[in-house]
Amino acid sequence: MDDIDRNLLSIIQEGLDIDSRPFLILAHKLGISENDVIIRIKKLKELGYIRRIGGIFDSKKLGYSSTLCAASVPQSKIELVSSVINSYDEVTHNYIRNDDYNMWFTIIAHSSERMREIISNIKNKTGVYNIVSLPAIKLFKLKATFNISEGGKTDV
Repeated sequence: MDDIDRNLLSIIQEGLDIDSRPFLILAHKLGISENDVIIRIKKLKELGYIRRIGGIFDSKKLGYSSTLCAASVPQSKIELVSSVINSYDEVTHNYIRNDDYNMWFTIIAHSSERMREIISNIKNKTGVYNIVSLPAIKLFKLKATFNISEGGKTDV
């Protein structure tokens, strides 16, 4: 990863301009071509630095249901369970923690029934039944960004 890639990642985590050509705006900021921005984003996605680029909406206001789930997954089943969980479009995050409940994931679904159906399907497909659903009672939204540029500073 070069400095341009680092700066690109730093900029896009703050958000893209709402424009018919947001990558052209990025290109101007970085001093490269629009095509180069697109190629670099594809490469960074293939390498796993970018998982997704998309809008963030208030799902509750849009009528969706969401929950944070904690699962106790045997080490030998981590890969299997992760691939099953990640197969659902409604899963937005999935990560490992060092705890008895070692796999945590979030679900945002069009209904609470669909959310429960996904959790039930995950249990049945994996044989992991120790999954706890922890829906938010009060929402706290924190913005987290990561300064990934070399030396901790961006040039743009």
